[in-house]
Amino acid sequence: MNVKKIVLAYSGGLDTSVILKWLAEEYDSVVIAYAADIGQEEDWQSVIAKGIATGAEKVVISDLKKEFVEDYIFPAFRANAIYEGSYLLGTSLARPLIAKEQVRIAEAEGADALSHGATGKGNDQVRFEMGYIALNPKLKIIAPWRIWDLNSRTKLMEFAEKRNIPIPVSKKKPYSSDGNLLHVSFEGGMLEDPWREPDEEMFKLTVSPEAAPDKPIYVELEFQGGSPVAIDGVRLEPLALFTQLNKLGGMNGIGRLDMVENRFVGMKSRGVYETPGGTILRAAHGDLESITLDREVMRIRDSLVSRYSELIYNGFWFSPEREYLQSTMDACQSTVNGVVKLKLYKGNCLPVGRKSDQSLYQESYATFEEDDVFNQADAGGFIRLNSLRMRIQALQRL
Repeated sequence: MNVKKIVLAYSGGLDTSVILKWLAEEYDSVVIAYAADIGQEEDWQSVIAKGIATGAEKVVISDLKKEFVEDYIFPAFRANAIYEGSYLLGTSLARPLIAKEQVRIAEAEGADALSHGATGKGNDQVRFEMGYIALNPKLKIIAPWRIWDLNSRTKLMEFAEKRNIPIPVSKKKPYSSDGNLLHVSFEGGMLEDPWREPDEEMFKLTVSPEAAPDKPIYVELEFQGGSPVAIDGVRLEPLALFTQLNKLGGMNGIGRLDMVENRFVGMKSRGVYETPGGTILRAAHGDLESITLDREVMRIRDSLVSRYSELIYNGFWFSPEREYLQSTMDACQSTVNGVVKLKLYKGNCLPVGRKSDQSLYQESYATFEEDDVFNQADAGGFIRLNSLRMRIQALQRL
């Protein structure tokens, strides 16, 4: 492949440091190292220094936190997105944003190729490359893990040592992790044994439920158009609001998940996740919908959630079908306005109150006390009509 300038999705770790040098040598090309700040804890000055020392022409750090919350997290949570009933798509939502910015940088810098450090076994290679192709199919794609022979940590270390690539000198973690504003994920190493419980020391965003406060915390979360706008009556911008939800969830041990999921490439994979703010947001949003969405609208929307979530997980964020489903999901959110009261206690997030000016809940109809709006005798005909087909079937057997 003949390329002149490559933009590499770069973290500064062993893999992408080696890839940076390998790309420059293998393709005799200029390499721009690009890192996305999506809320992970990182020493960005160190990342810049390491990238330049490894041979990058320049290192670009893009602050994408605000865009991540407003244009990726909140839209997905308006749709109640969840993969295989548990996973709140923290990594899946971040990858298309990273890819979008990488394409923008390539176009601005006159680059003709993109590269990433995802392996041939995982989902991220699909998510990155689907994004590249959807946004600019003219850019060439280089996936080193699919073409080189540096297929072990030992070989990567040897490559780095021979070329004086600065790499951290530390004990290898017994797992790998990846973080952003929405979550931290852990996989590999000791976690490849699905029977082994994760070590408590592993978790970064949440205290253990056992160590959480002994008294519950009550929080009121206000929504407009299906997106949160205020906590305890204080209006906040999306980034500040979601950051606060993360803190509230983390201090109360909320949002831990241990699951075996089905990767898009076909294999099962054990992942452990921390999603404190997202867990609170999803619980509150769903609860508010219980009083503001029509029953049949909710049933149709819920029938689409699995498909919508799979599209995100499998890397189709920029596909026309995901965009169509997003517009469908958002269309029913105009009435999702109101406040939900939540009780946070030792890993539990319990909605305990909800109110809305557009509530479809009417106490005068639902009450068990005497009322003058519902004729209970009407229920007889309702039951007879709904049971008619079963009556006919039963008569055939008698």
